Amino acid sequence: MPAKAAPKRSKSVLKRARQTKVRTLTNRAVKNALKTLSKNVEKEVSDKNTEGAQTALKKAVSEIDKAARKGIIHRNTASRNISRLTRLVNSMTPSVAA
Repeated sequence: MPAKAAPKRSKSVLKRARQTKVRTLTNRAVKNALKTLSKNVEKEVSDKNTEGAQTALKKAVSEIDKAARKGIIHRNTASRNISRLTRLVNSMTPSVAA
C-alpha cells in the first residue's frame, strides 16, 4: 500500500498559521509581564513599602489597561485585576473616617 500524500494546504492557511504563532508568543509575553508586575505590587505591600507599592501599582495599572485595549485580556478581567491591586495598596494606608 502506498503512503498517503500530504494534504494540500492553501497559501492563506499557511500564512494564518504563521500569524497565529507570532501572536500567541506576543500575547504570552505580555500576560507573563502582567503577572510579574502584579507580583511586584504584592511584594512591595508585603514589605510595607508604601511609596514602592504606589509606584509599582501605577506601572501595573498602565500595562493592564494597555493589554485590555489591545484585546490581549478582556476589559472586565483588567478592571478586576486593577481593582484588587488598588484595594491591596489602599489597605496599607489608614482610612480616614468620614
